[in-house]
Amino acid sequence: MEDKITVLLVDDHALVRRGFRRMLDDDDVLEVIGEASNGAEAVQLAEKLKPNVIVMDCQLPEMNGLEATRRILGAQPHTAILMLSMHSEDTLVRQALEAGARGYVLKNAMDLDLARAIKEVAAGKSVLDPQLERVESLRGERGAGLTARELEVLQHIVAGKSNKEIATDLNLSVNTVSVHRANIMDRLGIHKTAELVVYAIRNGLVNLP
Repeated sequence: MEDKITVLLVDDHALVRRGFRRMLDDDDVLEVIGEASNGAEAVQLAEKLKPNVIVMDCQLPEMNGLEATRRILGAQPHTAILMLSMHSEDTLVRQALEAGARGYVLKNAMDLDLARAIKEVAAGKSVLDPQLERVESLRGERGAGLTARELEVLQHIVAGKSNKEIATDLNLSVNTVSVHRANIMDRLGIHKTAELVVYAIRNGLVNLP
């Protein structure tokens, strides 16, 4: 039997969560293991339940979906987060992807196939609502699928820091930083630090001071 994909639903409206749960309950592969009504609760439940995928509303009380996404991925970088929103503004989509969300879909989309979107982000793919194709270029700006932690390490590499300095700043072991650096270069197909720095700056993967 195929392994279940565990899902945490995060939305401040109980009716919306119930509707999404109904959509997912019919799928044998998906299992909703929890629900949260605000960002802070989402962070706590993500830590406790460790779901494969979190369906996250952008606008949440106490802590918005973007901040909750950053916190969750900081602690559990392998979690896939699918951002759900009523808003299609480029800036919001950009912020969600930069925060580490693997997908961004619109709640009011007539053809919303939530189960399929969840399976795709669980498989490591990026999902962008068809209505947002004008910001397709944002996929590249996310860093070719780099995780939130890898983007963080990349930021320090661009700042000219050594593995030892990065390890100290991020409270990681030097070996872990070395693995992140190797993974980043491998994924981007770059083998020299100087080329990596140029690529990161040119493609907007890092924030310049």
